Amino acid sequence: MKKALSLVLAAVMAFSLVACGGSSSSTASAGSTGSASGSTTSNVTVQIGPNPESIDPALNSTIDGGNMLITAFEGLLIVDENNQVQPGQAESWEVSEDGLTWTFHLREGLKWSDGTDLDATDFVYTYKRVADPDTAAPYSQTAVGMIAGYDEAMNGNPDALQVEAPDANTFVVHLSYPCTYFDKLAAFATLSPVQQETIEANGDAWATSPETYISNGPYYMTEWTVGQQIVFTKNPYYKGGWDSDKIVTDTITFLLMEDSTAAYTAYTTGQAQLIKDVPTEEIPSLTKAEDGGEFYVDPVMGTYYLTMNDSIEPFNDVNVRKALSLAIDRDYIANTLMQGTYSPAYKLTGPGITDADGSAYMDKSSSEWIPEDYETAKTMAQEALAEAGYPNGEGFPTITYSTNDAGYHKALAEYLQQCYKEVLGINLEIEIVEWSSFTPMRRAGDYEMARNGWSFDYNDPSSMLELFMTGNANNDGQYSNPEFDAMMENTKIADKEQRFENLHAAEEIVMADYSMIPVAYYNDFWLQSPDLQGTWHSPYGYWYLQYAYIGEPAEDTGADSASVTSTAAESTASEAASSEAAESVASETASSEAAESAVSEAASSEAVASDSASAA
Repeated sequence: MKKALSLVLAAVMAFSLVACGGSSSSTASAGSTGSASGSTTSNVTVQIGPNPESIDPALNSTIDGGNMLITAFEGLLIVDENNQVQPGQAESWEVSEDGLTWTFHLREGLKWSDGTDLDATDFVYTYKRVADPDTAAPYSQTAVGMIAGYDEAMNGNPDALQVEAPDANTFVVHLSYPCTYFDKLAAFATLSPVQQETIEANGDAWATSPETYISNGPYYMTEWTVGQQIVFTKNPYYKGGWDSDKIVTDTITFLLMEDSTAAYTAYTTGQAQLIKDVPTEEIPSLTKAEDGGEFYVDPVMGTYYLTMNDSIEPFNDVNVRKALSLAIDRDYIANTLMQGTYSPAYKLTGPGITDADGSAYMDKSSSEWIPEDYETAKTMAQEALAEAGYPNGEGFPTITYSTNDAGYHKALAEYLQQCYKEVLGINLEIEIVEWSSFTPMRRAGDYEMARNGWSFDYNDPSSMLELFMTGNANNDGQYSNPEFDAMMENTKIADKEQRFENLHAAEEIVMADYSMIPVAYYNDFWLQSPDLQGTWHSPYGYWYLQYAYIGEPAEDTGADSASVTSTAAESTASEAASSEAAESVASETASSEAAESAVSEAASSEAVASDSASAA
């Protein structure tokens, strides 16, 4: 397998990290076609992205890393193929009448992948670690900011976070204000349990080697060949929300490729059964899945946008930001440049997100900030630039635009270069940055203008809007507006209707400020072999591979024979139809006797992070 892959990859590191005791099954050929019965060594190989920035649950903020986390870890709760919260490491949970205390009851006999016991104290450590400023978790505020004691924890006392383990199988969370979607956060990959002893012994390096990468999910890491592949092997100690009878593949291999041409070669030669990075020049010749082909296009709840460093000139001028936003033709970008694989974005929060009454959130958002008529938008852009003191671009400094070279990113950069010159009379230089350096650079504010994007981690507008709060670790644009911050604080209330009114008001503020430039709404597109069965794609941009296998299912297993069990479009529709009812009964059904008896039958998967998603 390694020798074959070396012919595909342009450049790889010459060393491999293999876990002690790893058998030959961990490096089985990607073409191995063992059946779902698991009677022969089987391997599924996919390409989701290049070397991940981090696969430490607390530090990851990307989709490619998130896909690995949901394979190797499991939180208190998980999310199934219908996008509904289900029991995970906790077999039941309940919420106090005032919504401030969440109590989770863990399954008996939980284990880490090294065979040692896992209990409620591990979740206490995990949650406090995310709140610890020394960890510098990008999702700290999002994931645990509503827990009582968070502010004190972030001031250097993580033990102030109000989480406790009254006994080995009970984990209790005390909130400072009601958070109706905390069940979704309990299923968020950032809050996957991590082993304290391992981290204290190895520091940040714990998440870089199979020997120390201890996890608790259906698979555990057995090999990491830097720049080439990461291999996960079926975890014999796993116990949780997934149906163990459906976890039949011996190994799952993630090819670490940034070059879409190399990924395509791996797919066409049969080395990979699924690739995310499809060369854009190949798309016109591909047959869509609904027409019997292998090319899938599926909606994702997320927005592709451009970030401007609002803390430096000239981007600290709202009229400059307005001009840069309105000068671009979103319809042309989505439907011509991106070949219809994306949808034009005229608002920040797009399709799939539901409002208080279960209707589409975006339908109640204002459309006044970005006109859909491009000629009108262009005129407004030119007027805004003149108002900023740069008529026809006179005296405007050259912009450096940073992006990684994958998908349509470079093509969009070249379009911006031409568009800004023709419409505004300003110059833009393109800086191509390697993926492993791109997100850290952007997070550090070491750029002028850059490609960005965000896929939702849970179905609530706050998952996107929190990015623009002052001090948020994912606020790459360094945007700061006290009025916006105050309005977001006003969303921390139990009154659902009023909360959503405040969310809309907060979004109006960031749109009126042109704090970022919405470009397009995400759709994921990928190639998947018909031989790959039992997988599904979520509306958060993740592929669930825990039930994946190659070939036909054995008669004695429950493995689903469909290539793609569920798509984001299907699960989004399901959630929109039942989100309000699901939220009101989730904790009750989870703790009911019927739910307890059905735990082992639930087909479920873990909610994740994304760049969560900002790496999409």
